[in-house]
Amino acid sequence: MYFQHSDEIWSDHPELVGGVLVATGITADAVVEPRIEAFTTLAKARLAAGTEADLPEIQAWRRTFSKMGLKPTRYRCASESLLRRFRKEGALPRIHPLVDLCNAISLAFAIPVAALDVDRISGHLEVRHAAGDENYLTLSGEPENPEPGEVTFVDAAGHAHARRWTNRQSGHSAVRDTTGTVLIIAEGVHASAATDVPRLIATLSEALSSVWPTTVRTAALSRPAPRFGFAVQPSGARDETHR
Repeated sequence: MYFQHSDEIWSDHPELVGGVLVATGITADAVVEPRIEAFTTLAKARLAAGTEADLPEIQAWRRTFSKMGLKPTRYRCASESLLRRFRKEGALPRIHPLVDLCNAISLAFAIPVAALDVDRISGHLEVRHAAGDENYLTLSGEPENPEPGEVTFVDAAGHAHARRWTNRQSGHSAVRDTTGTVLIIAEGVHASAATDVPRLIATLSEALSSVWPTTVRTAALSRPAPRFGFAVQPSGARDETHR
């Protein structure tokens, strides 16, 4: 199995910085509240001087969405949506310890973070332009097809695991109580992303290792090195490597 961005994505968005992490041993009974509180405190401090729209990370994603022909105030990247809800409500709903932790880190860094159940990914996962016949499942269970040319995450079976790149994840690979191995992707397009995205992945790796008895592998992705591979053993155990 592997994760990568297509060459066309790198060509269209040379400012992109990707970070990826695979973790095993995830369970639904972990206690993450102290970690969440620390990360949301950082988010509150960043929002104290204005709104999420003032943050350079969010402004950069808005420019990227505009470049893709999307109205950025209608279709927001995931981190902007989280920050907007957090600013208005003061908290985020609890879903699953892993998801809650990823959401809190996304708030602190203002960078989209996607967490997917590896067992729900077929063969590989590529960020690419959609043909339009890929199958997407909303979080509420409704089937959709991405628009032709839309940036999405597509696996070998034609499942679309996201809509409009960092706008919305799929219910098909959403983390659930039975999830044991996760693929986590962070993507930045702002000026300091080359520093911030690796720092986010390192922060997340440390947080996961402190909460779960997990094996974690990470990688930074670039156009010269766009692929992160992880092998599935016959027993079902996952031996992660990257190249």
